[in-house]
Amino acid sequence: MEKLTRQEEEAMQAIWRTGEGNVKLFLDDMDEPRPPYTTLASTIKNLEKKGYLGSRLLGNAYLYKPLVSEEEYKKKFMNGFVKDYFDNSYKELVNFFVEEKKLSARELREIIAMIEGKN
Repeated sequence: MEKLTRQEEEAMQAIWRTGEGNVKLFLDDMDEPRPPYTTLASTIKNLEKKGYLGSRLLGNAYLYKPLVSEEEYKKKFMNGFVKDYFDNSYKELVNFFVEEKKLSARELREIIAMIEGKN
């Protein structure tokens, strides 16, 4: 599975939210500022070539659907991210967010509760 560009990830976010659809449907689901229609259409073709999307012709329009789930993608690349940037330690990842004040004590308690199965 190949890492996606930021533009491809933004397109996939809309596709995962929408499910099967055409370029216009995905475009309508994207946040502002939206890319031009032709740019999104090119991005979708690239995603299809990379194996992230399947397509079928319906009338005179193509419908696309994800072949890779959002969960599969996150799992694959988050594991690599933790390995590359945090010496394969999720503890170091959490510590980084605490030190950068991106994770509050309340959020940390919620994480601990989830780990302990209390949530």
